[in-house]
Amino acid sequence: MSAASTDNRGEINFVSVDSAPKRFAGHVPQWRAPAAIGLFTVVAIIQLFLINKTPLQGFIQNHDWVFSPYTGHHAIAVRVYVISFFVAFAAFAGGTPKMRLKFGLDIIGTFALGCLLLDFANIALFASFQVAYSLHLGEIVSGMLGFGIYSVKLLEWGLMPARIRVEHRPMDERSALLRLCITIGIATAVAIWASHSKWPVVDAMRQWALLGGIGPGVFLFLPVLFGQLYLLAVMDVLMMRPPKIKPSVSIIVPAHNEKYIIERTIHAMDMAAKHYGGEVQILIMNNNSTDETAELATKAIENCVAATGRVIDVPTPGKSHALNDGLDAANTELLVRVDADTLLGEDNLSRAIPYFTDPSVGVVGGVPIPPGGGLFDRARLLEVMVKHGFYSVAMGAVKGVVGIPGMFVVYRTEHPRYLGGFVEGMNGEDTDISLRIGELGYKSVVDPRIRYISEVPSAYAHMREQRMRWFRSIYHISSRCRDLIYSDWISIRGKLILPYMLVNSARRAMLVPLLIFGMIEYFSGFNPESPLIWQAILAVMLGAPSIMAIFSTLLNGVPRGLYCIPEYLVFRILRAYFTLESMLSISLSNERKVQEDDYRNDVVSNRPIRVA
Repeated sequence: MSAASTDNRGEINFVSVDSAPKRFAGHVPQWRAPAAIGLFTVVAIIQLFLINKTPLQGFIQNHDWVFSPYTGHHAIAVRVYVISFFVAFAAFAGGTPKMRLKFGLDIIGTFALGCLLLDFANIALFASFQVAYSLHLGEIVSGMLGFGIYSVKLLEWGLMPARIRVEHRPMDERSALLRLCITIGIATAVAIWASHSKWPVVDAMRQWALLGGIGPGVFLFLPVLFGQLYLLAVMDVLMMRPPKIKPSVSIIVPAHNEKYIIERTIHAMDMAAKHYGGEVQILIMNNNSTDETAELATKAIENCVAATGRVIDVPTPGKSHALNDGLDAANTELLVRVDADTLLGEDNLSRAIPYFTDPSVGVVGGVPIPPGGGLFDRARLLEVMVKHGFYSVAMGAVKGVVGIPGMFVVYRTEHPRYLGGFVEGMNGEDTDISLRIGELGYKSVVDPRIRYISEVPSAYAHMREQRMRWFRSIYHISSRCRDLIYSDWISIRGKLILPYMLVNSARRAMLVPLLIFGMIEYFSGFNPESPLIWQAILAVMLGAPSIMAIFSTLLNGVPRGLYCIPEYLVFRILRAYFTLESMLSISLSNERKVQEDDYRNDVVSNRPIRVA
């Protein structure tokens, strides 16, 4: 909830108390990320020079910090790249110089130890059987190790929300695990087949990658895997065929300075209520607005033809405060949460509410669609098709949906109340509540037919603010719900999806430096035995992302999305840059160790669960 407002100089800004929660995020000036990238470039060039143009090259035969007899060649020096990034990130991370130094030594030392163990294993293998790993494989493993260590260490050293005891109710996940194993097996078979094909295009693609020569097999693995899961999830949705029911529902709308859109938001909800036919109450939670939001909302509610409602003042700033006051005010079995800049589709309530005839369903959501016409709208269309219309739908097939965005989502009112309400003081309160409802044993359904219009930032500053909130939230959620990751119970969300999201966040934060490193390798000629071709750099931007975008837009019946691919690919680079800035906003602290001690001593159980 970061609506546009003006400061005392009359300049437009998009910052609210939710932009950077005071306890867990600091201000990141726009020079910091470029400075970190600049330091990364210098450190990378120095390392490449040392291992290629000095006597050190006599001890290092593979143009990287590799100390065992790997076979073959590689596209780039992955270990040099990872160490360069760790040095640069630690130098410009949030926190005191002492904390940054300790963090840097820890993350670089851990990565170096992991690489040494990998090399020692290869030496032992070669000594015993005269067989060595492929250097391609070694570099891929090193890169994945770097992503994983970065995620874990940032979670460990960052000032994060306190760990809570997540209530987990055992559920039968055998069918989900069976589905996952079968689909992974089929995707692996396709990837292996593609990797060993003799077609000329396959041979060419095999060279077009940065991380150790990832070729067409890896590019195909994810589309084939998630394509199968998507089809299974859609089949599940179609087979449910819930009967039409019309229970009373409450819609809570947190609103902060939303005068520019609040009337249209209410009108769209009224039209959805008319199509639905049941009793619908709209609760506009006026959260410390300084404009005419309350007055306009009151007038719009009075003009409704199907819905009723009222405006409730929430003087304490913060979206979660507004949501919790709305939760307290709701008196219906079902609760719909809608962002103030979301325009519901006419059939949204009619499609979503019937799912709750199934007592195992706990959360229902859909797919946000950009209004069109804005600077980022075309790129955002493909982004939501991939993320919400494809990945989120597919995860439903294996009970792996982590969160459903708060733009439009339906709950059973009792569930958020039982869990203590929406968490305050951190980013990602919508994902947190959906995740924990899922761990209570209830299904999360993402119906791709439920589509609504959600505003997209039209200014660079607003987009930056929004994405820094979003990308920081995965760490806040993972910290607060660490029980799922470290517990001894089996949970697909906790053991697979959350760790994957963390590693993917690390990969995205390190993408811009990876592209720069690829260009350094390309133009410097440091690795003449395995020269990097320009297609390899483009493959990172154009390979797998394009395949996933094409899959997603066609499966969702939005072929016009194909025309948006160029903007989408450029936006992915911008999104990666915002991810780096978001990670730099996380302050480093020793407080994490204190929180863990409190958790073990059962102190945190006395804290209000709404407080992060």
